[in-house]
Amino acid sequence: YRYVVRELGLEIQPADPASYVPRFASGLDLSEETERRARELLDTAKEQGVHSGKSPVGLAAAAVYAAALLTNEKVTQGAVSEVADISEVTIRNRYHELLEAEERVQLP
Repeated sequence: YRYVVRELGLEIQPADPASYVPRFASGLDLSEETERRARELLDTAKEQGVHSGKSPVGLAAAAVYAAALLTNEKVTQGAVSEVADISEVTIRNRYHELLEAEERVQLP
C-alpha cells in the first residue's frame, strides 16, 4: 500500500475522528447535544495534540462516551464498544486522555 501511494505520489490524509461521531451517536440513540459535545472534545484534543498517532475510531468512540456522560445520557463503554467495533479498553484509555486535554484547556 505504501509503495503504491509513494509511487503514484498520492497524499493520503488520516481519517478525521469527527466523521465517525454521527454514526456512533445515531447507533446509540444519543441526542444532538451529545453529538455536538463529542465534536467539541475532539476539537480540544486536536488542539492539545492528543489525537496524534491514535486511532480515529477509538478517539471518536471515546468522545461519544465522554460526551454522553457529560450530558447525563446513560450509555455504557460496552455499548459504545459494540457500535464502534473496538475494545472497551481503547475507549477507557482514550476517554481519560480526552478529559485530561479538556481539563488543561479549562484551567487558568
